Amino acid sequence: MQASPLDALQDVMPPSEVSWWPLSIAMWGVILLSLIIVITLFVWRFKAWRFKRAKREAIKHSIAHQNDAQQLHILLKRLTKHYYGTRAVASSNQLWASRLTQLCGQTFNAQELDSLYSPKPNNELAHKLHVAIKHFKLKEAINV
Repeated sequence: MQASPLDALQDVMPPSEVSWWPLSIAMWGVILLSLIIVITLFVWRFKAWRFKRAKREAIKHSIAHQNDAQQLHILLKRLTKHYYGTRAVASSNQLWASRLTQLCGQTFNAQELDSLYSPKPNNELAHKLHVAIKHFKLKEAINV
């Protein structure tokens, strides 16, 4: 009897397990891209946090001087000078009132701001200035 040709075949040998190391070039690219994105987001958030530091400090000081309209007005002027420069605060009282209206969302007029220097303090104006500091816009386009 003649031998079957199937007897000459060898058993199928399964391949050995593929190692995960070393990583492929595409995997290194994904890791590098992810790392760059995470670092960029971290730097961007840190810069935004530092940019808003002056406003956070002004809000903290405004809580301490909640009933003193003159101190709140000084804080508001310092905040405006920090974010928009000296020319934004060095102007007439009417122009300053319109800038405050634009930057804070509260309506101010020159007579109100003149009353800051009267002997009788105005508690309503102090509250209005306190709210103005809280809602101060940091990136508003103003014509200086």
